[in-house]
Amino acid sequence: MIRNLFFLAVVLLLNSCYKSEKADLIIRNANIVSMDQDSSVYEAMAIKDGKIIELGKENQILNKYSADQVIDAGTATILPGWYDAHCHFLGYGLSKMQLELYDLPSMEAIVDACKTYQQSNSEEWIVGRGWDNTDWQDQSFPNNALLNIAFPDTPVLLRRIDGHGALANQKALDLAGITDTTYIPGGHIEILEGRLTGMLMDNAVDRILDIIPEASEEKKTQAILRAQKDCLAYGLTTVTDAGLNKDEAQLLLKMEQEGSLKIRVYVMLSDNEENLAYYLDTIGEPITTERVNIRGFKFYGDGSLGSRSACLIKPYYDLNDTITYGFMLKEAAYFKKMAERIHQTDFQMCTHCIGDSAARTLLNIYAEVLGGMNDKRWRIEHAQVIHPDDYDLFGQNSIIPSVQPTHATSDMLWAVNRLGEKRLKDSYAYKMLMQQNLMIALGTDFPIENISPVETFYAATARKNLEGNPKNGFQLENALNRWTAMLGMTYWAAMADFEETYKGSLEIGKDADFIILSQDILSVPEELILETYVKSTYILGEKVYGE
Repeated sequence: MIRNLFFLAVVLLLNSCYKSEKADLIIRNANIVSMDQDSSVYEAMAIKDGKIIELGKENQILNKYSADQVIDAGTATILPGWYDAHCHFLGYGLSKMQLELYDLPSMEAIVDACKTYQQSNSEEWIVGRGWDNTDWQDQSFPNNALLNIAFPDTPVLLRRIDGHGALANQKALDLAGITDTTYIPGGHIEILEGRLTGMLMDNAVDRILDIIPEASEEKKTQAILRAQKDCLAYGLTTVTDAGLNKDEAQLLLKMEQEGSLKIRVYVMLSDNEENLAYYLDTIGEPITTERVNIRGFKFYGDGSLGSRSACLIKPYYDLNDTITYGFMLKEAAYFKKMAERIHQTDFQMCTHCIGDSAARTLLNIYAEVLGGMNDKRWRIEHAQVIHPDDYDLFGQNSIIPSVQPTHATSDMLWAVNRLGEKRLKDSYAYKMLMQQNLMIALGTDFPIENISPVETFYAATARKNLEGNPKNGFQLENALNRWTAMLGMTYWAAMADFEETYKGSLEIGKDADFIILSQDILSVPEELILETYVKSTYILGEKVYGE
């Protein structure tokens, strides 16, 4: 008995001596999929000061490290925190404070929603977003006749789901000075039978947005916190906000200093002279803090396919009684000037291109300025319709395609009407785009699409909508496999934001941004993918959501 007790004491003493390193957090009994270049999988990891200090087998970690907090993951799958490589983070939060018009079936239902909203809100304007005429029985664009009757003295602006089209009532048009003779470059004002219908596209929408009172800093702060809460619940640890102004970027920095900003935000600054002058000329270099990275500039090449304002090489298939190609929002010379200006800096140029004509224009401008392979990481956002002759420009000039897989499964039911079957085959071609640089960045464009990364993963791999249609997948030849799709949501998305050295995979020395899932999304049967949910979300080793 004495001998056994002595032996036990020696073992405990040796063990306590061996376990000489202190960690803040240990995760054990897990399926840790690192998403590193070797596809490594581990059982446990140790975290200290927000960094991963060790990964390995459970006995290896537990023998070497001690920690006040040890979490038994119950064999759950752990992945790097998910990225959304293109979204509207602040815009999502603000939209939750406005009138939401998603899934309403008709103009009559929209007017009823506006009336209900006005009864409980005292704002000077009624501003809403989310209607989608492609879901209606009559898929024509609406007019403002019913709005004019219901709201003769209250200005109303209701943006289409894509944000590129909007319906304004007569009061709003009058306040903006829009008449049947108004011309707005890069925009469209619809006139039928000699009268304004209230339908506006792109820069014409901005004419009204410019006169709507801007949200206060307090309201924007509330919007960011609302958006953050939802993102963390879905396992998003980094979001790329595609289009913020100087004061909004500064607000993120302020919230980080105060400790209320937990999520990490890569900022694409909006294309306006105030932003360009301040960040390119006054500051002169990107601003990178622990949670905010201000490095990109977001430009708009064209509009959207749903609004028929995407710029196409050939006319829209469903408007063969009139010749319309959509339009560029600014002249090519402007984009060339901006490309040359940004090329002299460490900032990144990111351009929205939906139509094949817009993509061709910007790809050629990029190619001329970049001059071949490089590490500038300039991006084409959406890359939705690409002419087959232009794919090589991505690889030849190291241009990153940034796409949103749920756009394909949302658009597939009506995109053929806009493009015809032949051109549709050249659209939403994510595998083809990925092959150009052996990487692709995935996002959602929320609030245009749902915020869920699980839905992004399902759309990218199964190429089906939430109802599981089409049965055999939409243009399945351009589906991503599960591993490449997950890379597009983690490591490749981090690369697209210049952040892969410290985020995007679970490796020693990198930040401890990770999620614990309800099941192994990489291996479950396809029909079970959408049942996956996030149990916990961690940023820099801190639990920011979950059990």
